Amino acid sequence: MPTWDPGQYLRFESQRALPVHDLLGRLGDRAPTRIVDLGCGPGTSTAALRARWPKARIEGIDLSEEMLAVARRSDPATVWRRDDLRTWRAAAPYDLVFSNAALHWVPDHAELFPRLLEAVAPGGALAVQMPASSESPVHRWVREVARSATWSSRWGTAVPAHPVEPPAVYYRLLAPRSAAVELWETEYVHVLPDAASIVEWVKGTTLRPYLERLPPADQPSFLADVTRGVAEAYPAEPDGRVLFPFRRQFIVAHR
Repeated sequence: MPTWDPGQYLRFESQRALPVHDLLGRLGDRAPTRIVDLGCGPGTSTAALRARWPKARIEGIDLSEEMLAVARRSDPATVWRRDDLRTWRAAAPYDLVFSNAALHWVPDHAELFPRLLEAVAPGGALAVQMPASSESPVHRWVREVARSATWSSRWGTAVPAHPVEPPAVYYRLLAPRSAAVELWETEYVHVLPDAASIVEWVKGTTLRPYLERLPPADQPSFLADVTRGVAEAYPAEPDGRVLFPFRRQFIVAHR
């Protein structure tokens, strides 16, 4: 699992928060009393849960101590715990198992999603958002640079892929165990100052496993190679800004 820089991740906090609110908007007028936020990161998604259900008991789970340190400062009322989603199991069922932009870092979704659904109490829901952007220009270019002759020998242990499957895979995993399953995808088109901003965006997520495998002296050269391709793939608009389409997949499984 990569290490995380909360400050880098939060540079685009307002854009990253959009899918949280869209996912919450599909949960209707339910009133959960026990909620867990899996892969809570610095606590921004947990804060949205707290604002929606202020009286609920909410737990935030993440593997990154750096992220949890930020989260703990933001909301002392939430129970924050360090745990690994690859092995996490609920001690008791939750009314809402929520996860925003985290489960694509966890392997073996055929095992993971049924296990998470088991943590949902009858009448509750599993609500998940994951990036579905692995074939976007920036992600393809990062992989191309990483495979180039200059950099391919530098990674040692293979950089983990993001195992997001087509929606039908998650339907088949969850539908036999659910009362109903909702699935949809949304492509957000973010307006950013320039192509370098796109590189800054992925430095907080996609590039983390690569950068942590490089000594600090080599990181600027690698980022320069990435930036050149990104600038070509995302040309500036007449006002100098760039459009950054970003597709995300949503899943709500009702028990």
